[in-house]
Amino acid sequence: MNTYHINKGIGRTVEFKGLKAQYLFIFAGGLLGILVFVMIMYMAGVNTYLCLTIGGASSAILIWQTFSLNGKYGEHGLMKLGAKKKHPKYIISRKCIYRYLKINRQKVSA
Repeated sequence: MNTYHINKGIGRTVEFKGLKAQYLFIFAGGLLGILVFVMIMYMAGVNTYLCLTIGGASSAILIWQTFSLNGKYGEHGLMKLGAKKKHPKYIISRKCIYRYLKINRQKVSA
């Protein structure tokens, strides 16, 4: 009789070293961007130690910020934060109150 192993990770979000979902993509894209930026600076003739210092410092800041956002907002937190910014703070209605209270004669006669 054949035995099959069940993959119990189906439906779960991607996780690497504690980073979940979109934070993993922010982390990878940020590090790739920093690498490209340091390479451009080096090819432009900037001092090697300055390139390494800027690259190391910006990488450290990126890592720190990504893990702090992951801890603060969780898996779906950035999407919730973006959705909250799109909601209006208040709704304005400039119609007079009488228009809401009166009965529309066309609806009653029909």
